[in-house]
Amino acid sequence: MLRGIRKASSNWLGKIVMATVMGVLIVSFAVWGIADIFKGFGQSSLAKVGGTEISIDQFRQIYTEKLQQLGRTFGRPLTSEQARAFGIDRQVLQQTIAEAALDEEARRMGLAQSQEETMRLIYNDPNFKGLGGKFDPARFQATIRQFGYTEQRYLNEQRRVGLRRQIAGTVSAGLEPPKVLLEALARFQNEQRSIEFIKLDAAQAGTIDPPSPEALAAYFEDRKTQFRAPEYRKLSFVVISPEEIGKWIEVSDEDAKKVFEQRRDQLGTPEKREVSQMFFPNEGEAQAARSRITSGTSFDDVAKERNLNLADVDLGLIAKTAIIDPAIADAAFSLGTGEVSQPVQGRFGVALIKVGKIEPGTVPTFENVAAQVKKEIATERARAKVSELQNKMEDERSGGANIVEAAQKLGLSPVTIEAVDRSGRTPDGQPVANIPRGLDVVSQAFNSDIGVDSEPIQFAGGYVWYDVLGITPSRERPLDEVRSQVEAKWREDQISNKLRAKATEMVQKVEQGSTLAEVAASVGSKVETAAGFRRDASLSGVPSAVITAAFRTPKDGVGQTPGAGGSEWIVFRVTDVTVPSVDVASEELKKLKETLQRGMNDEQVAQYITKIESIIGTSINQAAFAQVTGANN
Repeated sequence: MLRGIRKASSNWLGKIVMATVMGVLIVSFAVWGIADIFKGFGQSSLAKVGGTEISIDQFRQIYTEKLQQLGRTFGRPLTSEQARAFGIDRQVLQQTIAEAALDEEARRMGLAQSQEETMRLIYNDPNFKGLGGKFDPARFQATIRQFGYTEQRYLNEQRRVGLRRQIAGTVSAGLEPPKVLLEALARFQNEQRSIEFIKLDAAQAGTIDPPSPEALAAYFEDRKTQFRAPEYRKLSFVVISPEEIGKWIEVSDEDAKKVFEQRRDQLGTPEKREVSQMFFPNEGEAQAARSRITSGTSFDDVAKERNLNLADVDLGLIAKTAIIDPAIADAAFSLGTGEVSQPVQGRFGVALIKVGKIEPGTVPTFENVAAQVKKEIATERARAKVSELQNKMEDERSGGANIVEAAQKLGLSPVTIEAVDRSGRTPDGQPVANIPRGLDVVSQAFNSDIGVDSEPIQFAGGYVWYDVLGITPSRERPLDEVRSQVEAKWREDQISNKLRAKATEMVQKVEQGSTLAEVAASVGSKVETAAGFRRDASLSGVPSAVITAAFRTPKDGVGQTPGAGGSEWIVFRVTDVTVPSVDVASEELKKLKETLQRGMNDEQVAQYITKIESIIGTSINQAAFAQVTGANN
């Protein structure tokens, strides 16, 4: 039961929201230049930023959830070793320290966020939207309770998130990427090349005689580690989540129709409009600006002249209920496409409103949304069941029951995997099929051991309990056990070596004056072409390695590169190089500018946070950090 309480009182929900808001702030590399082992760390403290301590349990929770999030993105679990290899451990620590530093700075500057703004952020949070995509108060209360929050505590957390956004937005306001950089990147990105090429495969390699027993044995001896059997683990697990439990909850048509009638307005799609707003000190200035706009000056150009950030002016495609100011909302939804309002006295000043694209709303029928309604009802009922089953599961575990016994007693369906390696594959090399997408139970199991009562994993709004039932150590396999694999690899290497030598000879002939068609005919192959492709192209029948090599080769230059696997080689000639002119008004250049601007904003904020950390002081307990991230294992 204590384990469940500790999990329920963690900061998962707030941290997930913060990861969405501040995900780009994996910054503050300067912290690694500060002495990172200090006296005075408490046993439970991992880092200290100014007057804020980051506990070991707090960071472990954040780090575990980040790995689970990445696992869901990649579609497979991420091991601790992989996470460290990618630098995710330090990135998460840097982000956590950055958040703490911004909180300290907000307190130092005496900043505060209004209740109204905090509520707007919560209303727009997709975690709290129910049927029809609208804010559901019952879902909000159930969700924050599930993760150990009271309403007031969650509101306080969101105020901190809002203040971080305000500080970051102020620091990066007004930054613009240089025009010369935009044009250079556009030319690089849009450069096109055309090639003619020949594919060499096993047919051109000629006859490959089988290796002698002595040659195969020597080949295997030199590469023995490639054929080593990995460590396998036997494990069992059970998932308790709203989605999993909801599969077994039946909802009658009668119940679904009642909910449909109650929420009919929410189930439809509200009308949405592209809305831009620009505030002025007084009505006179707003009216003067409107006159210029109606005379031909664009809304965006007027905003730029007033040094406004277009990202703040543009509200995007938005429903009327999502606009905080009622006066602004009424004005925006009374205009036609392309129209600009008269000056509007809003809550925060006098504004001009412009409307772009309009998307009409839709009215649902029960038949169209019945499945959606039933699934939502089942999931809502299941959320209440999760908490009940969580407590019962913990009680069973505390009483000594293993996962299978406890799950069966509670009417759940445990899963047992006889053998799986760190990559999530069975001994036959196939991915394990019965692990839910995004669940990192395999990597967790490889960080545990037989008989260890491991902490449950938070997953999909619920929990996963697992046991390690057996360990088969990694071992060297004798040649007889992997002979077919060794022979296949030996043959692949022989083909690759012969094709490389033949490709080198063909390149030399073309450089000496032969045509690609002539050398193709000499080996019984044919010339293929690929025209007008860019660096980021994905062409059918053309390996990506060829595209990369073509952009390293000048016009009329000849080159070679491996194709698919080791049994294919490509010889190519660049026939054309085209650098299109830069269209400053294109959507592509606008997106490129937005990407560069985000990068500049991130860099500016990173420098600002680094400065804060150097002023208020940052210290890291490296021993605790290594313990949490598995570096000591």
